[in-house]
Amino acid sequence: MTPDVLAALQAAQAAKRPAALLTRLSDGEQCLWPDTAVPGALAEAAQTALRDDAAQNVTLDGEAWFVHPHNPALRLIVVGAVHIAQALVPMAQTVGFAVTVVDPRRAWATADRFPGITLIHEWTDDAMVALAPDGRTAVVTLTHDPKLDDPALDVALRSDAFYIGALGSRRTHAKRVARLAELGHAEAAMGRIRAPVGLNIEAVTAPEIALSILAEVVAARRGAALGTRAAPAVAAAA
Repeated sequence: MTPDVLAALQAAQAAKRPAALLTRLSDGEQCLWPDTAVPGALAEAAQTALRDDAAQNVTLDGEAWFVHPHNPALRLIVVGAVHIAQALVPMAQTVGFAVTVVDPRRAWATADRFPGITLIHEWTDDAMVALAPDGRTAVVTLTHDPKLDDPALDVALRSDAFYIGALGSRRTHAKRVARLAELGHAEAAMGRIRAPVGLNIEAVTAPEIALSILAEVVAARRGAALGTRAAPAVAAAA
């Protein structure tokens, strides 16, 4: 790898920008996409590798190329240090998410309950602005408290987050949508919110609800068809 290509890759990583390293196998020549203009078919291969988080070999015009994606970490922002979050966080880590828990209630968001996890005790609007959700970020709100969930959803809806989910019944969500509309969000935009959160697996316990949420997050990430969402048990949300 030449110093110029290495510097470009390091700059992309520092800026948390997705980039694909393209290596021509015949002579080892390398370039970084999208920083460097390449033929359309090679650009498509690079885009696919970044989307799927998977390296691949491609042959174009008789030349073999190795396409190596360099993506920022997938992130999960969990608003609400509740029991469901305690189950969801380690599951999400297992499948490769960098997890942050946001909750100004310090009695809930503790290192004992969330060992080794980044905890933010700011109010959710300030925390979400600082976290700046992007296209590799999922946001899940779990508090059932409009003072905490609504500001987080407001910021999430103005971002490129690939998944936004909110705990609560359909009736609760209808009231939530009305409040978000007052903040200027259009109906189509609010359709991005998965609510009730999670795939419909008839989940009851906190770990089951967490599993349904993570399954839906992964499905959204992979572009899978999503089924009807379940209404999680309110008792498990505390």
